[in-house]
Amino acid sequence: MSWITDAWYVAAWDGEVGREPMARTICGKPVMLYRKLDGTPVAMRDACPHRMLPLSMGIKEGDSIRCRYHGLKLGADGCAEEMPLRTDPVNKGICAETFAVVERHRFIWLWVGDKAKADPNLIPDFWPCSAPGWVFDGGYDPVACDYRLMIDNLMDLTHETYVHSGSIGQIELMEAPIETRVEGDGVFVSRWMPGVEPPPFWRLALGRDCKVDRWQVCQFVAPSNVMIDVGVAPVEMGLTLADHDAGTRGFVIDAITPESETSMHYFWGMARNFLTDDPGFTVRFKTQQGGVFAQDLEVLEAQQRSIAANPDIKLRGYNIDEGGVRARRVIDRLRKAKEAMAA
Repeated sequence: MSWITDAWYVAAWDGEVGREPMARTICGKPVMLYRKLDGTPVAMRDACPHRMLPLSMGIKEGDSIRCRYHGLKLGADGCAEEMPLRTDPVNKGICAETFAVVERHRFIWLWVGDKAKADPNLIPDFWPCSAPGWVFDGGYDPVACDYRLMIDNLMDLTHETYVHSGSIGQIELMEAPIETRVEGDGVFVSRWMPGVEPPPFWRLALGRDCKVDRWQVCQFVAPSNVMIDVGVAPVEMGLTLADHDAGTRGFVIDAITPESETSMHYFWGMARNFLTDDPGFTVRFKTQQGGVFAQDLEVLEAQQRSIAANPDIKLRGYNIDEGGVRARRVIDRLRKAKEAMAA
């Protein structure tokens, strides 16, 4: 497998998971998600331990789930509470696998791997999604591509010039120098564009026309997430790449969860420190951001089809690809280290 085990992955938005069971495949594992009566999320292997019917097709009874095939009833801990033949004694050894699950930063996080190692402190710190003075919302898309292609895409924003020319792209993205650095398991790609015309989105966010300094700082967060610090500030504010807190600023949040080797779940959004008291703008921007990302999905799915159709050709890395290349190296290193520990 190409992904890291023993790690937290986003399984769903908080609003997606309710009382009724839902199905989603996470890192090759079929998972059923629902909430108990007190709102606590539950994650369980989506297969009845009796005859393997998906439990997501089952019937909720309180905090428990009853298989729709023969009626085996399982508690939220996955263990049998009632046998198909009601006169049979309950065999507590009959259990469906359950997963460690935590709700944080508007997401439902699921631990893939050894449940005993599921430390909530290892959940990626998406701090702008929960910080006072910031507003956060976003959406979800299934994408038919290797999850690493999405990481490549997000760690190299030069593609904005051509893929997103009508919204956030501008030619200065191809001209401004970039700096790439690795800090532990994190990879950072930074770009500072001084004295440029703001593209359409940032002009709207500023509410006026003026020359701006624009920045982009892409951060790869293991196992498969990218946070992008983006924004603009009028040139007269004199901000720098090292100090731009006072600017019109946002964090593009990208939680990328493998489904299979050639498909993934993409949870996207933006946390922002501007127009925070305008819920209408939040709705409009979410729609606009979804349209921008739809352009990425079209490109990435076509790229995946081309990779399958050209098995004799390998991906190449140029200078602009350094962030994605280094992120892949981090993934490979962490994955091989866990495999070595398990051997």
